[in-house]
Amino acid sequence: MSTPIADEQEILSGEAVAIDVQPVGFVLRAAGALIDMLIGFVVFAGFLVLQLWLLGQGLLDDHTLPLLSIWATVLSFFVLPVTIEVAMRGRSVGKLAVGGRIVRIDGGAITFRHTFIRALVGVLEIYLTFGGGAVITGALTARSQRLGDLVAGTYSQRVRTPPLPVHAPQLPASLHEWARIADVARMPDRLARRVSQFLANAERLSPSARARVAQELASEASAFVSPLPPVSPEELLRGATVLRRQREERALIIADDRTERLTGQRIRL
Repeated sequence: MSTPIADEQEILSGEAVAIDVQPVGFVLRAAGALIDMLIGFVVFAGFLVLQLWLLGQGLLDDHTLPLLSIWATVLSFFVLPVTIEVAMRGRSVGKLAVGGRIVRIDGGAITFRHTFIRALVGVLEIYLTFGGGAVITGALTARSQRLGDLVAGTYSQRVRTPPLPVHAPQLPASLHEWARIADVARMPDRLARRVSQFLANAERLSPSARARVAQELASEASAFVSPLPPVSPEELLRGATVLRRQREERALIIADDRTERLTGQRIRL
């Protein structure tokens, strides 16, 4: 029997459960790398200005200047990226800007070894080729991995996701009087979840499908709602859901208050 091959954007957990992950796209990753490159050049330019100032002040001779220039290059384009990525656990200023983090292929956190390899290869493919090597490999790999990622076994994972929309149905104005005397406590939890899912996705349905599903759910819910208000099926479902949620929240608040009072009395005793 053949073994199914996992998708390249899936990670298998220890329980062999496929977890969907999203790598940072090629354009965003290139933008983040450009930001990090600019920071490196700014730091290098700062070292050059410092060296020229020391040379002008007579504190630096011509024989020491080449050696300090080499050290400035190593610090700006190798030591600085490694230090930032290790300190920020796979992130940098550019990765923060695009919402990415460097992780291992299996989704785990990277170590100093991964960062060292990426930075060492990055000197060749980014700075010595002016980013050409990284662009070519990033465009040809599924996860936009540059050569340093391929050697180190890493990739840039997207960690910034858009916030989920909050669905909070409101009680229709036509049901305010009905809500004072309505009884919806007998509605089963499974049916209540189906109704909530329908209300959350109703706007995405076609008008005919929306009306049909609302009618079917209202027919099931009508056996557990008393009295039945003279409204459309969807308004009935919306009113029952909102009323049920409000009363459950009120019951939880009352239970919490009772627990706090009992706990407070026991502590004082």
